[in-house]
Amino acid sequence: MIFGFAVAVAGCALLVALWSFVQSVRNRLPDTPLLVALAVVELLLVAQLVVGVVLLAGGERPGSIATYLAYLIGCLVVLPVGAAWALAERSRSSTVVLGIACLAIPVMVLRLNEVWSGASA
Repeated sequence: MIFGFAVAVAGCALLVALWSFVQSVRNRLPDTPLLVALAVVELLLVAQLVVGVVLLAGGERPGSIATYLAYLIGCLVVLPVGAAWALAERSRSSTVVLGIACLAIPVMVLRLNEVWSGASA
């Protein structure tokens, strides 16, 4: 894992989470700019997946390959599921769902880095 890139991904996700919560407080529905910001975070997560796979193909190994791959792929699923839920139920609470989905990303990225560093628990 490239630590600086992981920090950038986590930081972007936190910014979008903050934006989502501000939109919720303002009683706003998920709008196009917010969904575009989610797409940008998702693209960063796809780039993280590519980097992770390239590092694995290059011979580097995390503490647990199965756990590493689960977090790597799991990161990609969180935002689309949150966005699908938010678009199905366009309300103030759907904006909160997007914020919570974005908060899950830094946690998963942190765990991904821990697994890469050799932590298995």
